[in-house]
Amino acid sequence: MKLTFIGGGNMAIAILGGLMQRGYRGQDVLVIEPDADKRQQLQQDWQVNVAEPGTAIPASDIIVLAVKPQQMRGVAEALAPQIGSALVISIAAGIKLETLGRWLGGHGRLVRVMPNTPALVQAGISGALASAGATDADRRQAEAILAAIGDVVWVDKESELDGITAISGSGPAYVFYFIEALQAAARAQGFNQDTARKLAYQTFAGAIKLAMNSSDDAETLRHKVTSKGGTTERAINALETSQVRATIIAAASAAAARSRELGEELGRDPQE
Repeated sequence: MKLTFIGGGNMAIAILGGLMQRGYRGQDVLVIEPDADKRQQLQQDWQVNVAEPGTAIPASDIIVLAVKPQQMRGVAEALAPQIGSALVISIAAGIKLETLGRWLGGHGRLVRVMPNTPALVQAGISGALASAGATDADRRQAEAILAAIGDVVWVDKESELDGITAISGSGPAYVFYFIEALQAAARAQGFNQDTARKLAYQTFAGAIKLAMNSSDDAETLRHKVTSKGGTTERAINALETSQVRATIIAAASAAAARSRELGEELGRDPQE
């Protein structure tokens, strides 16, 4: 299977690294990347083929569009005459399938993906949406590519992909925000920076591992830690009084709204 990446940034590298660990052959991969140092590094690390933008693309089974959303229109329009019958996977945030298909000259075999940054350590989760012209085989191929960086959740509507963006796409930032706060709380209790970091990071890592390996849901696990009249109950009451849960829900709703706005903005023709 011949695979072409347009763009050699962090997410492309994450996918590429995951595929190579699964036995994919570098000689079957082409990466189009403008940065000469990145091209050299990719070639050195993975023995893949590399080329500058503007280079003619050989026949590919799958093309992964891994460029910034603001660059996608120019990239897609330049790619359209060369695309052939390839399955196109886009990991650019906000670019709708209809918009991408239009920029690609009506190409119909498309999958739009919203990955997240834990993909960089093969621990991500990606939301994926297939176009009407994509086949079941296309979905399986896309899932095989995405499995190299973590789990995959398929959705049926573009609006659901906005929700995926709000929860798992932006979600790592929410988690890091909470870790920051827990670390600051440790510092406020008098611990030095190193100890505060260790307490916050390992508490979060351990809690996630426990949750992932338990048949109990998060609410049940929380109740098991929260003794009546104890220290945890006092802390949870403070969080509830401050409406932390409602604020998190509102934050995710704001992210989903912005995802929808970006889709409209990025897909608008210049004259509109």
